[in-house]
Amino acid sequence: MPASPSKSRTAAKARPAGKPAAATSAPAGAKSAAKAKSETAKARPKAPVATLTISSKNYSSWSLRGFLLCRLAGLDIAEARVSADDPSIRAELLLQSSSFLVPRLDHDGLRIWDTLAIAEYLHELMPAAGLLPKDRAARAHCRSISGEMHSGFANLRSALPMNIKASHPGFKVWTGAQADIEHILAIWRDCLKKYGGPYLFGPAPTMADAMYAPVCSRFTTYDVKLDAPTRAYCKTMLALPAMQEWSAAALDEPEEMEELDVEF
Repeated sequence: MPASPSKSRTAAKARPAGKPAAATSAPAGAKSAAKAKSETAKARPKAPVATLTISSKNYSSWSLRGFLLCRLAGLDIAEARVSADDPSIRAELLLQSSSFLVPRLDHDGLRIWDTLAIAEYLHELMPAAGLLPKDRAARAHCRSISGEMHSGFANLRSALPMNIKASHPGFKVWTGAQADIEHILAIWRDCLKKYGGPYLFGPAPTMADAMYAPVCSRFTTYDVKLDAPTRAYCKTMLALPAMQEWSAAALDEPEEMEELDVEF
């Protein structure tokens, strides 16, 4: 039987044509709980996506290089420390081992060791960070001087070991180490002149700066005499926030190695 006119008018008045029925609103308590959960998730710090295994912050130049590379790339890392009392680590710090076990980067199920391997991996992962210059010739130059630091300057390493806590004003540098120092300063002068500074390849730090950063620390510890451009470069590097963070932690480090703290 057809609906009566009065019932049809009542239905039309109750729901205007074309307007869907209102959705049932969630209880106020459920809304508050969902909002609180969302705000808690935003406030909770994200867990680091990678782990960098390092040894002594005071003595390990290779650990410093790995740390700086991660910072310059913008990779969020957690640090895992291996004690300097570990025999293999101690051998590395005393230059008694040809195999470097730290730094080591664990990321996305991968394990990368050796500083240059870490640098290249980070460049592939985050090319916009600029660990290598955009220009092909500058990029080749950057890789070359980074490799030279990685494999060379043995006299400098043995005669002026990294020791951020120490200070040796008027330190006597012997012939072998002095030749290494002069060669490093020539590399710096060439880059600063060619690319305009304040970093080795221009306005932003690259892989090469991370590789030579521990040398800036060594030159400060052992009072190495520098000219104006190279002194300004060292000052720029030591002022990097990541470098200052590392140095502050090194000063608070309780570990000491008598072999590297002797009076020269």
